[in-house]
Amino acid sequence: MTRKTDLALQALRVLATARGPVKGKDLAALINTTASFIAQIMKPLVDADWVTSDRGPTGGYRLAVDIAPVSVLALIEAVEGPTINGKCVLQGTPCPIVDQCAMHEAWVRGRSALLMELAKTPVLEVTTQERTAS
Repeated sequence: MTRKTDLALQALRVLATARGPVKGKDLAALINTTASFIAQIMKPLVDADWVTSDRGPTGGYRLAVDIAPVSVLALIEAVEGPTINGKCVLQGTPCPIVDQCAMHEAWVRGRSALLMELAKTPVLEVTTQERTAS
């Protein structure tokens, strides 16, 4: 997961509790990023129709849907693209149909388990957990 996805999670948390539209610069300050980066963070959320973006003095970002059913996997894929890229985990090249690497079967099983867990984990479950310093 990239920093961009982490910031998108944080933005959804802010918008889920907002009582109206949140200006981009205010949202950026609330999630500790720059106003210039906020549009890049929010574009995938707008493209997924989860968030609306309105310009003008009364505009800003707001949730367009109930995000309760949105999974962590859906968010990751909305922000970062498909999670399965067809590349070999060891070689970084397209995974061959024949002559697969030694890690192929273990990687497929592990990736499947991870994707299933992310698919059943609601975004709100992740976004409502407090972070603790390590």
